[in-house]
Amino acid sequence: MTIKGIVFDLYGTLIDIETDESMDEIYRTIAHYLTYHGVYLHRWEVRERYYRIMKQQKEASGEEHPEIDVEAIWNEFLIQEGIRSDAIRGQLAKVVAHIYRGVSRNRLQLYPDVKRVLNELQASYRLALISDAQSCYALPEIRAVGLTGYFNPIIISSHHGFRKPDQRLFKKALERMGLEPSEVISVGNDMFRDTYGANLLGIKTIFIDSNQGAKSYDEVAPNYRVQRFDEILTGIASLA
Repeated sequence: MTIKGIVFDLYGTLIDIETDESMDEIYRTIAHYLTYHGVYLHRWEVRERYYRIMKQQKEASGEEHPEIDVEAIWNEFLIQEGIRSDAIRGQLAKVVAHIYRGVSRNRLQLYPDVKRVLNELQASYRLALISDAQSCYALPEIRAVGLTGYFNPIIISSHHGFRKPDQRLFKKALERMGLEPSEVISVGNDMFRDTYGANLLGIKTIFIDSNQGAKSYDEVAPNYRVQRFDEILTGIASLA
């Protein structure tokens, strides 16, 4: 069957990102910021509470591959600190999540040739995005690197409570694209999340051997393997 759509992963495939969530500066900055909202905690208390709520959220999910929701984590954090207004708490939770991400982020950039290749592909294929990510991080970062408008749909795991390789994320993308698995190629950098996940539905796969992601999983093999992003054009041509 003719290939009509390409489904991309985001981080490690299109966007080269590096974060360090162990930095004391993250939790110090948040602790200082929260004093302006009547919350007085040491940085170690912020860190401990954040990870405790995260653990509770994962344990309560019941999913095989659970995804956290960082805005919900900070929302619960603020409830515990006595901020009762839903509107104020929701807005503040997003701001704190953005502070967390901004301070922890060391690098955010496109891999070479990403825009050139996407511009070429969008003339012939429908492009979609499936990302194991937080929407409050991913959507602004997509805008920041200039990828707004390339993908429809954009499926982000934090909206759903589970991560790849869960087939439901791939199915949601296919449903919204109106395409069958045989009409789509999946492009990603993680052999477990991306390649194995797509293989479960019979979707053809291209694996990008980037600086991130699992390079192997069990006996899973992609249909095509590349070292650089621009090489996916040859891969798509060979699989289409």
